[in-house]
Amino acid sequence: MAGWGLSAPLPLLLLLLVLGVVLPVAQGSGYLSNYRLRSRLQRDRHIRNIRPNIILILTDDQDIELGSMQAMNKTRHIMVKGGTHFSNAFSTTPMCCPSRSSILTGKYVHNHHTYTNNENCSSPSWQAHHEPHTFAVHLNNSGYRTAFFGKYLNEYNGSYVPPGWKEWVALVKNSRFYNYTLCRNGVREKHSSVYSKDYLTDIITNDSINYFRMSKRMYPHRPVMMVLSHVAPHGPEDSAPQYSTAFPNASQHITPSYNYAPNPDKHWILRYTGPMKPVHMQFTNMLQRRRMQTLLSVDDSMEKLYNMLVEMGELDNTYLIYTSDHGYHIGQFGLVKGKSMPYEFDIRVPFYVRGPNVEQGVINPHLVLNIDLAPTLLDMAGVDIPAEMDGKSILKLLDTDRPVNRFQLNRKGKTWRDSFLVERGKPPHKRGDGKEMAQEENFLPKYQRVKDLCQKAEYQTPCQQPGQKWQCVEDPTGKLRLYKCKGMASLYAPRMQALMASGGSQLSPTSTSDSCNCGDVGLKTSVLKRKRLLTKKNPSVSSYSEMKSSRTVARKRWARSVSFELDGDLYAVDLEEGYQTLGSMNSSWATGRKRGTGNEEDNDEFSGMGVTAKPTVSNMLTPPAALKVTYRCSILMNDTVKCDGGLYKSLQAWKDHKLHIEHEIETLQTKIKNLREVKGHLKKVRPEECQCDTPSYPPNKETFRLNAGRMHSLRMPSKQKSQWLQKEQKRRKKLRKFLKRLQNNDTCSMPGLTCFTHDNHHWQTAPFWTMGPFCACTSANNNTYWCLRTINDTHNFLFCEFATGFLEYFDLNTDPYQLINAVSTLDRNALNSMHQQLMDLRGCKGHKQCNPEKGGKERNYFSEYRPVHRRKRPKVKKPSSKSLGQIWEGWVG
Repeated sequence: MAGWGLSAPLPLLLLLLVLGVVLPVAQGSGYLSNYRLRSRLQRDRHIRNIRPNIILILTDDQDIELGSMQAMNKTRHIMVKGGTHFSNAFSTTPMCCPSRSSILTGKYVHNHHTYTNNENCSSPSWQAHHEPHTFAVHLNNSGYRTAFFGKYLNEYNGSYVPPGWKEWVALVKNSRFYNYTLCRNGVREKHSSVYSKDYLTDIITNDSINYFRMSKRMYPHRPVMMVLSHVAPHGPEDSAPQYSTAFPNASQHITPSYNYAPNPDKHWILRYTGPMKPVHMQFTNMLQRRRMQTLLSVDDSMEKLYNMLVEMGELDNTYLIYTSDHGYHIGQFGLVKGKSMPYEFDIRVPFYVRGPNVEQGVINPHLVLNIDLAPTLLDMAGVDIPAEMDGKSILKLLDTDRPVNRFQLNRKGKTWRDSFLVERGKPPHKRGDGKEMAQEENFLPKYQRVKDLCQKAEYQTPCQQPGQKWQCVEDPTGKLRLYKCKGMASLYAPRMQALMASGGSQLSPTSTSDSCNCGDVGLKTSVLKRKRLLTKKNPSVSSYSEMKSSRTVARKRWARSVSFELDGDLYAVDLEEGYQTLGSMNSSWATGRKRGTGNEEDNDEFSGMGVTAKPTVSNMLTPPAALKVTYRCSILMNDTVKCDGGLYKSLQAWKDHKLHIEHEIETLQTKIKNLREVKGHLKKVRPEECQCDTPSYPPNKETFRLNAGRMHSLRMPSKQKSQWLQKEQKRRKKLRKFLKRLQNNDTCSMPGLTCFTHDNHHWQTAPFWTMGPFCACTSANNNTYWCLRTINDTHNFLFCEFATGFLEYFDLNTDPYQLINAVSTLDRNALNSMHQQLMDLRGCKGHKQCNPEKGGKERNYFSEYRPVHRRKRPKVKKPSSKSLGQIWEGWVG
């Protein structure tokens, strides 16, 4: 009995054990059948009802292309061997504040409007519209203990704690290692230059570890989300004292593009930048060394964080994400240092993920962006991702792809983006007609631009058409060339204006009243509509759109031909060959072209730079033999300058006349400056336009009590006035900077470029710079561009459109360091296709529009992007130029 009593519980224990194993499996299988669309990571968390901790480690200006990760052996051991390395990780905007705003919101720059490190960076608009919708707000609302340590945004002033953060220890303003101010939960905290208690990298590490321990002790069942935003390796690159002698021979930054300058085929900054001087090259070596030294403290921080998670038993339930806000360049293309360029060294970033069910020691080639961080953090926490976020969660890319059962051995390949947008700078200003400004031509090959232009009808005729400026001619070698229609025609626009002004009284009455005259509004509108219709129907008759009525006197510049109406007939005066009758106003533009003839007269009078006209009885216009510019020199009909014989024989006479011309130029320049000031004043005091279509009401009595100053303010709309005030503030700011440079005897400046000076006192910690001061200009505030970056099985390219209209294309399969701009190898279809896709991304909103996905078996949409010399085309009928269509509007050439 006793033996039986001891063995009786064994079957019962086995039964309970079997039930304990079978029932959860049955429940789990039933759950899986209901949630097959969810990733395996989310299913496992839902079964265990465990929410993971999330720690994001963010560095500042850390590159991946120049070898910065080689300094971080501990980090690579923790994150590479223990997690997944995304080898194609990018920042969509290679600038600090725009990229960090994208990380917080999950949006492209064109959707959160933080365009530069100053434009809308931590501004009231950002605080009102975007800061309440960062990933921290969503995670805090879902129960996470959120904390931020380190650099936030460049212009953050420390006056408030952003929403969504339980613990807040943020740097005020931009990166510094010593002598900075922190905002600790709303209280400003100043630090000095003592390493043991002020070095910012150590402060971030120690505060974050203490907060994690405290949170788990006080709230053991609540997950923690922390951001450790280090300032390394950003300037001033102050390392910890124990690392000040490390990396004495750092040379990882010397890549094939190092000091590759000048670059005449790239955008204007690189065309302007020449090779570095020896002092610049010595500086780049020192800079690389100091940057890697600062990263050694971040490497120690990663080790301390890892050991803390192991000690507390939280490592297996914690996601660790390590990345940077953007890359960096040190000497590439002759640029001494900086970021903000659309090339690989500035947009590629390190990106590592370690956590629950994340494959270890794996390199993942999928495209991952900084805008993916916010939706990924929400997805890791099991929080719904807002539809307005442009990025996508990378959680499904971290799935280990283990099949759930034997029937799912052959799973479909993941669909993921293969293209994304790289953007930098503010949108270009628009003209009055709504078109964007284009200041720089697209540097396609000259022969290709000339060939495209010569296909237009307006360039295929001799220089006899009204308003024609260029003629296409084939030279003896068979090449097409553009020749300018030269002559004296451009000098006689004032003469025609005088004629048109003199005949104005016969053609239309003039109004001398100061009040609004709305009687001829309908007539003006119909004339304008007719001009626009004629211009749209036939581009070759663009000169008709330049036709002025008899009342028009002022012209912006002199023309080679003038069109005007006289006695019902339309005339186009070429001024080299008399005038041409173009037909009656009631007849068609294309009919009735007849050349008029007339007797020449040589009694025209000249005075200085101006031209006066004496119209004959028969209204014939004949040009004189020469235009007298000064009292001793004239310009002949063949565009050559002829002076009297004394200037060619007497040196003193030559000097005296040259001084006279210089004095005249100086006088005219002064007059132009004064005219511009008057023009600016007139723009400010422009009265409101007459509202002829709106009913008039009796004026209010209070209106007449307004003084002159208030009447002036009423003339300018509030929006226009605020824009003018902003421009005035910018102008005064530039003036203050200029005067400050003059006072400090600072000559380090280049037109349009952002420059910096460096001397022996710049770095306050070892190793020190001892080679004296120097100046370098490496970037520009108006370097605005939009780029299409594509990586798939067959293509790996970068296509960029700059705000100036310049184009760049790099095939990274054959040119991985982007040394040669290969835009000339693309045909018009390829350019139009890439331009269209780029325009779609520039205006995208939400993850559906901003993430064009491509699967393995889907059609390859980039086959037309292959360069011309590599394409194999079938023998088909060549399409006409009409079917090809023109390159998008704004492309010059």
